[in-house]
Amino acid sequence: MKRRRFVQSIPLLYASPALFAQAIAKIDSVATDAVGKSVPHFFTASQMAALRRLSNILVPTSADTPGALDAGAPEFLDFLIGQSPQPVRTLYRSGLDALNAGAAAKYGRAFAALDSTQADMLLSPLREAWTWREPTDPFALFLRHAKADVLTATTNSREWAAAAKRSGNGTYWLPPE
Repeated sequence: MKRRRFVQSIPLLYASPALFAQAIAKIDSVATDAVGKSVPHFFTASQMAALRRLSNILVPTSADTPGALDAGAPEFLDFLIGQSPQPVRTLYRSGLDALNAGAAAKYGRAFAALDSTQADMLLSPLREAWTWREPTDPFALFLRHAKADVLTATTNSREWAAAAKRSGNGTYWLPPE
């Protein structure tokens, strides 16, 4: 049933509640992720490239599970951070800019263009032991939040759930039909 037909049938609610219930039962629904790809809009192109590279390093693709790029984590974070409070926006923008600036200063190119060894050198704050207290260094704080957010976005994705279903651990992402 098309939306227009549904709106036209609203007067049936008052005439016959049973007919209205049948009309509602025929409404087709579609998951928004199945309709189209999201378009990054919050981060600049260089920030988004750095976030994509960082995401791929933090949660790479394995034989059994999709990585952050497969799950669309950077695109989701672009949306999420764009809707977040100002301190979170500032943390991410300044953190990604610092990542690119550090790469440019040390290697003469953007973070997205670095090889794994070079990127690992810049991500050294992630090797610090985890504590309840957040780091005082703004860059280390950004990396800590980015790591948690990328991991959460990846493991809560439809792609991750589909891989888990294939491996037989009994979880599902969509409600059972």
